[in-house]
Amino acid sequence: MTPFEFLLPYSLEEALSLLDPEDPNVRPVGGGTAVMLMMKAGVLRPTRLISLQRIGEQHARVEKRPDGSLLIGGMARLADIEANATVRAGWPLLAQALRGVANPRVRAVATIGGNLGHADPHMDMPPVMAALGATVVITGPNGQREVAADALCTGYYETVVRRDELITELHVPPQAGPGAYLKLTTRAAHDWPALGLAVVLGLQGERVTSASILTGAATDVPTRLRNAQSILMQRGVSAPVLREAAEAAVAEAPLVADAHGSAAYKRQLLRVALPRAVQSAVQRARSAP
Repeated sequence: MTPFEFLLPYSLEEALSLLDPEDPNVRPVGGGTAVMLMMKAGVLRPTRLISLQRIGEQHARVEKRPDGSLLIGGMARLADIEANATVRAGWPLLAQALRGVANPRVRAVATIGGNLGHADPHMDMPPVMAALGATVVITGPNGQREVAADALCTGYYETVVRRDELITELHVPPQAGPGAYLKLTTRAAHDWPALGLAVVLGLQGERVTSASILTGAATDVPTRLRNAQSILMQRGVSAPVLREAAEAAVAEAPLVADAHGSAAYKRQLLRVALPRAVQSAVQRARSAP
């Protein structure tokens, strides 16, 4: 292994000062789960790793803000977010999706900022956060800026986060209505998905007042299925409408082949997944007290 620096700053400001906007081999490390896999595979040979473990507990907060939105610090561990009573009560889609991420050992150390910043298209959190309408707070030497979660990823392992910036917070508005995350894998349930589908619906009886539907894993970046959303809002959630929405989703989604399946296979997965995910969300609304 090529020698590298491992630095342990004690504040966010110090961590930012150690990043190098010109060197792609200088990397911040949250839980380190993705970085270690990349190093073992030989695709990353860092010159400097900057651990964020000591930058302050305030960056791992999970709390409800006065405006009713959820604040999640970039260093919050996935397991802690899933176990948080506020998240479970007010953002059940997020809690449900987190239970299926990787395995308990990974969730115990992986951070939400690292998960989103890694931008592996097979990650579960990017489409879920986008479906929830989350905002990502990015901090750099020139201050903070906010980016909609569905605009964070720009390509395979690529985001709008610059090399001298860090994801420091997420702001998640109140969940608009019932939701569901459907993750289809080719092997074990905790494996990388061949397709992930996040759905959040606003419902008034059988009428869909709002719909947020995003697919991940089968596309290079989380992709909003706008035509499918429109069909549900115009025509409801009957079985024929769900089949029509699924065909619209298949037509509009830029599905790509990879080790988890061909594009044709993923088209069929999407045909099956969209009605199931919508029906699951509707059932949650009907069974709510």
